[in-house]
Amino acid sequence: MDHDPKERLLLPPRAAAAAAANGPHRRAAPAAGGGGGGVAIDVHGLKRRGGGRRSWVRVDAATGASEAVEVAKPALMRRLDLPARDLRLLDPLFVYPSAILGRERAVVCNLERIRCIITADEALILRDPNVAGGGAETEEAVRRYVAELQRRLVDRADDLPFEFIALEVALEAACSFLDAQAVELEADAYPLLDELTTKISTLNLERVRRLKSKLVALTRRVQKVRDEIEQLMDDDGDMAEMYLTEKKRRMEASLLEEQAFQGMGNSGFGSSFSAPVSPVSSPPASRRLEKELSFARSRHDSFKSADSSQYSIEELEMLLEAYFVVIDYTLSKLTSDNVRNQLIQFELLLTTATFVVAIFGVVSGVFGMNFEVDLFNVPHAFEWTLVITGVCGLVIFCCFIWYFKKRRFFPL
Repeated sequence: MDHDPKERLLLPPRAAAAAAANGPHRRAAPAAGGGGGGVAIDVHGLKRRGGGRRSWVRVDAATGASEAVEVAKPALMRRLDLPARDLRLLDPLFVYPSAILGRERAVVCNLERIRCIITADEALILRDPNVAGGGAETEEAVRRYVAELQRRLVDRADDLPFEFIALEVALEAACSFLDAQAVELEADAYPLLDELTTKISTLNLERVRRLKSKLVALTRRVQKVRDEIEQLMDDDGDMAEMYLTEKKRRMEASLLEEQAFQGMGNSGFGSSFSAPVSPVSSPPASRRLEKELSFARSRHDSFKSADSSQYSIEELEMLLEAYFVVIDYTLSKLTSDNVRNQLIQFELLLTTATFVVAIFGVVSGVFGMNFEVDLFNVPHAFEWTLVITGVCGLVIFCCFIWYFKKRRFFPL
């Protein structure tokens, strides 16, 4: 019998018994018939796919064990208290820019090929190779992410909480992928530009145009990741919101204090039960329960408002700063390296040549007018006009080249 294709993505599980405590998660069942994905997608199938269950890889924070699960979108919204727009950001059916969102109980990450939801107890990594934008590359990226996250959970060399470790692995994967794309683009650009300098043809110009389009698209993607990291570093409240483990610990401590306070109150009131109490002065049980709930709610609200001031965000800020330097270096390579300079130089040279050639168009337009000029009666007047125009254009072009070299636009 064939194994579940989702299991090929995972490392050997350490604790299979942990899958029973997943709440709304459910282990994925193997598809009947071997599961082949069709090329054509109708509108009804698309709607069912977008609103149904999706395939995730769950990594447990305590043990590092991974498992393939299928979770519905409403279940995730209820379990993690996430709005629908955050889960829509991870939808592989659509192309959304990179984003890192800190929420009350989770961190939502969309970084290139890694789309995940990180909590204090687990990490859910989306994998859906059957839709557009998936495939073998996305499968391999998810597998490497899971393997690296498990390795770091086993070999913990610092006291970073789980959400920061998972976020760091996602940032490292995105920065490495974008830097590799920049290196590959640079390797393709140098031979093409060298060939263009020796022979200017329509094919070479079209290849240069496609190369420049790739360069602009990659620059925008790198810029978006850089802006997301910079925005997080500039907002202390967003960084404090991402301390999920600390918030969970403080919330549990607050609940224990409330339970202890309620226990002390019950024991104190229990000693006076033997005394006669007027039925008018004693509040009913529903009133007492309502007061206790309102007291607990007010303590929880005050706890949430003090989160940003109590957390020390230096740990997360240092982590983000390290990857900000990496992605900023990749962006500087794309915006100011020799490849871009050569493209700009060639575009400037081509614009100058177009300006010189346009002079001939002006001359042709003048001679095409429907009015009589004495110059038309002079023999060989048109030939001399073309020669003079060509010489003037060549002089103008040489003057432009001299000016560009003087201002160091072109290498001497």
